[in-house]
Amino acid sequence: MKNQAHPIIVVKRRKAKSHGAAHGSWKIAYADFMTAMMAFFLVMWLISISSPKELIQIAEYFRTPLATAVTGGDRISNSESPIPGGGDDYTQSQGEVNKQPNIEELKKRMEQSRLRKLRGDLDQLIESDPKLRALRPHLKIDLVQEGLRIQIIDSQNRPMFRTGSADVEPYMRDILRAIAPVLNGIPNRISLSGHTDDFPYASGEKGYSNWELSADRANASRRELMVGVG
Repeated sequence: MKNQAHPIIVVKRRKAKSHGAAHGSWKIAYADFMTAMMAFFLVMWLISISSPKELIQIAEYFRTPLATAVTGGDRISNSESPIPGGGDDYTQSQGEVNKQPNIEELKKRMEQSRLRKLRGDLDQLIESDPKLRALRPHLKIDLVQEGLRIQIIDSQNRPMFRTGSADVEPYMRDILRAIAPVLNGIPNRISLSGHTDDFPYASGEKGYSNWELSADRANASRRELMVGVG
């Protein structure tokens, strides 16, 4: 009985390998894909709602981001661009193009251009008219802060008005009537001012004075301009 030993039974067990990591990797890839798609559609949506001005700013920012950021100066923080640092002044510095000028500045430039053209038209009118060309020493036209100033200068030998009166001399009448059509062609307001000498009237301060005379002379000049317009 002792020689009959029990057979030895060997049981081999294989440990099952965990597939947890392999099974979860596709989720990470899928999440990355969905994130990229969401970013893509977000960019497409931003492009669809952006104005042409904003699209130019965005494109220029990505074309030269360093130059735009460095040269943008104060415009970076004040920018209305969807991209921070894009700048809103995109004509005056590297990396920024086609700036829309300030409305008030544009109006001012247009006004100056119109006044310069008006001065040129008046100069041409004076040179083309022999009668006015002979009176050129009495005319002074220049640009001032208030607009275009036209001065008709009096002289002792050739006064514009009769002494102590608002009656316009013939040569003064010719000047006013000649320039009236040119002045009538612009939308600007016209301001007239008359001047007198410093000799007081005999009636004193309570009677007719130089202040009233200067106003009457300005009004007489206005009437001559109206006649010139026709």
